[in-house]
Amino acid sequence: MRGTRVLISGASIGGPALAYWLERYGCAVTVVERAPEPRPGGQAIDVRGPALEVCERMGVLAGIRRESTGLRGMSVVDDDGKEVYSTSERTATGGEIAGPDVEILRDDLSSILRAAGGGGIGYVYDDAIASIAQGSDEVAVTFRSGARRSFDIVVAAEGVHSSTRSMVFGPEEDFLHHLGVYLGVWTVPNYLGLDRWQVVYRTQGSTWGGLVMSVRDNTEARVFIGYHSDEPPSRVLGGSAVSDRKRLVAEAYAGAGWEMPRMLEYMWGAPDFHFDSVSQIRMDSWTRGRVALLGDAGYCGSPMSGQGTSMALVGAYVLAGELKAANGDHTTAFAAYERELRPYVTANQDFALSNKKRMEATLEQDPATAGPDTMAEGLAEAHEMIHSLTLKDY
Repeated sequence: MRGTRVLISGASIGGPALAYWLERYGCAVTVVERAPEPRPGGQAIDVRGPALEVCERMGVLAGIRRESTGLRGMSVVDDDGKEVYSTSERTATGGEIAGPDVEILRDDLSSILRAAGGGGIGYVYDDAIASIAQGSDEVAVTFRSGARRSFDIVVAAEGVHSSTRSMVFGPEEDFLHHLGVYLGVWTVPNYLGLDRWQVVYRTQGSTWGGLVMSVRDNTEARVFIGYHSDEPPSRVLGGSAVSDRKRLVAEAYAGAGWEMPRMLEYMWGAPDFHFDSVSQIRMDSWTRGRVALLGDAGYCGSPMSGQGTSMALVGAYVLAGELKAANGDHTTAFAAYERELRPYVTANQDFALSNKKRMEATLEQDPATAGPDTMAEGLAEAHEMIHSLTLKDY
């Protein structure tokens, strides 16, 4: 195991977590990231169940709690901004406030995970895998920059639209299952003066909805919007520029009330705007030869599960642990990785589908009554799913 050369593609959540564990076990780790620098922005994400234990074992849980969104509650408003429901017990994105789970911004968590790693991890930005040639003893990688290097193992932690997965396993269309929703996220000033609070905008019968929440000690706010569309991601997203995606959001919300027109004005100048389909990645195998997939690249549950971050953190821990247990034998380790993790992943993905049905069933209901009932039902099912895996001690 010691000295095993590992290339990890992707420096968001799963990549830095895996790099931490592999360096700790003596591997020579390189992380390559397509972006020219750490990516700003992104959703508020959750660390739950066994992922909390992973972070505790990494020594980063206290730091994650310090950087949590710290929300006190949420409100639901109608087109006119009239409050129709309010609670200080839970939020739409983070679940129960009094519970052990932590909600944190994606970019904050990514920064914490990168900082946890030691000096033996090499981060390379503004580059990406251009081609892979697997041999019996190593993987020859050519990078977009033209550099060529060989590794013992390659792990793709590149997200839903993983290019490495396409190179090794086949086209995205074979694995991506669109759930009929698109999601947009961007940062705005906290001009509403929200104090660690979240406001959900939804009208009865609406096929879309918005959410805004204060973050970073109320110094800014993040906007989340979603709308229903059965148009396939390959048609909606394929080759489109950021400006085209912003135009899609603007068109979908052209008739929206409350503060949405002003939120859209800020969207046009937001440098951290992100827009993508709500989809799952379902695969029969997450490994092939000396290449493995981690997190959303191999088993995205979609935001409907609320578990993407936790699956990536747990997946990183299990993959690194099984490589350690097998003393670097990738064949044995990869088989154990899938065997150990797949029931947990399946439970998470199935929960996302049932959660989607539950959310759709509330669209024709009064927002004032639908919110509490739907959340209570979802939390009960989520608890069983979240705790369906007991971590091994590697």
